[in-house]
Amino acid sequence: MKILYSVQATGNGHISRAHQLYPYLCEMGELDIMLSGSNATLPMDIPVTFRSKGMSLFYSRCGGLDYLKTWNAFSYRQIRKNARDLPVEKYDLVINDFDHVTARACRLKNVPSVQFGHQASFMSSATPRPSDKSIIGELILKKYAPATRYVGLHFDRYDDFIFPPVIKESFLQSKPKDHGHITVYTPAYQTDCIENIFRQIAPMEVHWFLPHITSPYKDGNIHFFPVDQRFFNESLIHCHGLVTGGGFETPAEALYLKKKLLIIPIDGQYEQQCNAAALEKAGITKLRFLDESTAPIFLDWVKKEHISFTLEANDIRETLDYLMSK
Repeated sequence: MKILYSVQATGNGHISRAHQLYPYLCEMGELDIMLSGSNATLPMDIPVTFRSKGMSLFYSRCGGLDYLKTWNAFSYRQIRKNARDLPVEKYDLVINDFDHVTARACRLKNVPSVQFGHQASFMSSATPRPSDKSIIGELILKKYAPATRYVGLHFDRYDDFIFPPVIKESFLQSKPKDHGHITVYTPAYQTDCIENIFRQIAPMEVHWFLPHITSPYKDGNIHFFPVDQRFFNESLIHCHGLVTGGGFETPAEALYLKKKLLIIPIDGQYEQQCNAAALEKAGITKLRFLDESTAPIFLDWVKKEHISFTLEANDIRETLDYLMSK
């Protein structure tokens, strides 16, 4: 069987999941990878057959989407060309993790595909949404990468085609401890926006992972780290709590490790608002943004008792068996 697996590279979560799925997909047949997008900071350490700039998201300085930069990086002509050139018709199975180029290629050439990933879960009306649903946000989730079938991943099994998150093997095998530090991964915030807030919890230490850092260093109570899988995994396994955006993979990993969690969904990113709505129902602390006006909530979160949340890890073979069964 020839398989094409398309991975969206607008964030690190999709790439992280691809690394976990890769050996299982290789067992199923002859595998090619399509990587679409250009602003993930994790390396793709598996063979890539096709690449496209696709559609990438860029962030403002302090917690929001940079719509102008995102629009200026978008080339409709290039996406159309990439879709025409992508030979989806040569594959027995096309698996698409929310890539528009692959979805467009399949539509142009009348090739069936399976959307497999977190965004696929939003095809179910049972998947949590915020109280102020966005019509445009819903359209993007459902029309950006349409497929023939959908296999979703989410924090809970909200529907019969939705499965638990794919958790890294290093976390599955880990023995988490609380070393007392706070791990921070907030790619939509630059340091000067929120650094002073993290200084306020000294002497408690902060491990802050940032895209522009090239090597680790310490300044006061803050350890600055590059976005590096090994450093981050070690920090998360042994942290007291995690501060992060409203993405999917990183909060899921923290919950699996039973870590205290504070989420700050990116302003204007509807999928993250939906994730935040799901986590709020479970009692997880959410901030619309982090600045001096919301700092007291953050400081209270640091001190308060941890809310226990049991998250099931994905059985990858079970999920892929379901994907292949229909």
